[in-house]
Amino acid sequence: MKFGSKKVWKSIIPLRLKGKSATRFCLFPKPRSASYGPGDTPVYLNVYDLTPMNGYAYWAGLGIFHSGVEVHGVEYAFGAHDYPTSGVFEVEPRQCPGFKFRKSIFIGTTCLDPIQVREFMEQHAASYHGDTYHLIVKNCNHFCKDICYKLTGKPIPKWVNRLAKIGMFSLITVYQVEDLKITA
Repeated sequence: MKFGSKKVWKSIIPLRLKGKSATRFCLFPKPRSASYGPGDTPVYLNVYDLTPMNGYAYWAGLGIFHSGVEVHGVEYAFGAHDYPTSGVFEVEPRQCPGFKFRKSIFIGTTCLDPIQVREFMEQHAASYHGDTYHLIVKNCNHFCKDICYKLTGKPIPKWVNRLAKIGMFSLITVYQVEDLKITA
């Protein structure tokens, strides 16, 4: 399929914000990787800093990061909102509002064309509602880990979500201690 000047993406991943504008989140760029053949479309993980402290923590293998998956010239990410609708949104690659872009990491390639990627994202967006977002157990990095693995068969770097894993370990430890207190 050729992408001419009259064809543009329109959102197939709804983001309802009760009368508030969603244009901040839903920029619908045209795919720009139409020149790639089957099986060689690159998939990138775009990583953003959430805090200036990441400049120091990054070198220790820690940090608080936002991430998105870039494929066919569109970046997909997952974010929180208060409604039981998809929290998956798309932005211009490396331009996610509110975050400072850190780096783009090549994860692998996919054989899906732009239309198939859109269908794939729509299908997976149903599992990522904005009101189910949780900083430790279901965040943007979990979404990217899931999507990257399903598109390429390769994982994202562990450091991207390491702080959430440390938080999860702490959370489990607290609950286990609480269980011991109750049964004692």
